Amino acid sequence: MLDTRETILTHARATAQAHGYGGLSFRELAKAVGVKSASIHYHFPTKGDLGAELARRYGEEARAALEAIRAEDPDPAICLRKYTAIFRRALENDNRMCLCNFLAAEHDDLPEAVRREVRAFADINVAWLARVLAQGETSANPAAIERRALAIFAAVGGAQLIARSQGNVLVYDTVIASYRAAGLIPG
Repeated sequence: MLDTRETILTHARATAQAHGYGGLSFRELAKAVGVKSASIHYHFPTKGDLGAELARRYGEEARAALEAIRAEDPDPAICLRKYTAIFRRALENDNRMCLCNFLAAEHDDLPEAVRREVRAFADINVAWLARVLAQGETSANPAAIERRALAIFAAVGGAQLIARSQGNVLVYDTVIASYRAAGLIPG
C-alpha cells in the first residue's frame, strides 16, 4: 500500500495533468486522499513544493523511459515512434496532457522551483531527441540537430494540445502522421 506522501503525489499528478498547476488545491487533494489539509502541508509545506516535486519526478521518469527506449532498440525511427507514443498514452488516460508541458503553459504563475523543473524536463527531452537524431544524421551540424530536436519536442507537445482540445486522440495521430510526411519527424 502506498504511504500518504506517495498517495498525495499520485492524486496531485492526475489533477495537475487534467487541470494544471492552477487546479491543484490542498483542500481538494486532501478530500481525494482522505486526509486533512494539514497532512498535505506536512509533506509539502507549499503548493510550490508540491508542484516542484511533481515536475522533478516526472522528469526523472521521462529520463528513465527515454533511456529504456534507446536501450531496447537504438534505431532512430523506432525510437521516435516510441517517443510520440508516450505522449499519445497521456491522451488515452482520460485526455490528460504531459504534466510538464501543461505546467509550461502556466509559466508566469509558477514558483521558480517549479519553473526550473519544467525547464529541466524540456532539456531532458530535447537532449534525448538530439542524441537520437544525431545517430541517424551523423553528418549534420550539432546546432542544427539541436534546433530540430527542439522543433520535434514543440511539435509533439502541440499535437497533444490540439488533440486534447478536440477530445480526440485520433487528431494526435493525424497530426503526428503529417509531421512524418512533411519530414519533421523521421520515420
